[in-house]
Amino acid sequence: MERLFTLDAQLLFDTVVLALSMLVLFTLLSYLLFNPVRDMLEKRRQRIVDDQETAKREKEEAICYKAEYEKKLKEVDKEAQEILSAARKKALQNEAKIVAEAKEEAARIIARANAEIELEKKRALDDMKQEMITIASMMAQKVVAASIDTKVQESLIDETLKEMGEGTWLS
Repeated sequence: MERLFTLDAQLLFDTVVLALSMLVLFTLLSYLLFNPVRDMLEKRRQRIVDDQETAKREKEEAICYKAEYEKKLKEVDKEAQEILSAARKKALQNEAKIVAEAKEEAARIIARANAEIELEKKRALDDMKQEMITIASMMAQKVVAASIDTKVQESLIDETLKEMGEGTWLS
């Protein structure tokens, strides 16, 4: 053992056998371990890509749904405004109708009251005429009974006027 490192046939043979066995071992391990791990990593990568594509597609669908939802909300708001506007118009029409009916009723009440006033005036005039007739007949009785002269007649008229009151002749 003179040399530490000798290149003899045994060393070369051992080196070639070791290299071949390592090549066989790496090839065998590659098929048994590395390829399944690579396949698993490839499947995982593909699943991630698919998930990203699905997420992107779902995000686009969500954006479309959101736009559609907002559009429908605007339509609903517009429809609600139209309904409220129609309700306001109907309320104003009802209000106008009620006011018109109230005015008509008030006019009828006023007309009825005016008619009643006219009737009361006519009754009062009739009562006054009856009173005047009664007074005139009483005067005539007094005149006939006394067969009086003009002084007595004037005094009777004055007396009758005092009994009737001056307000009766003014109206």
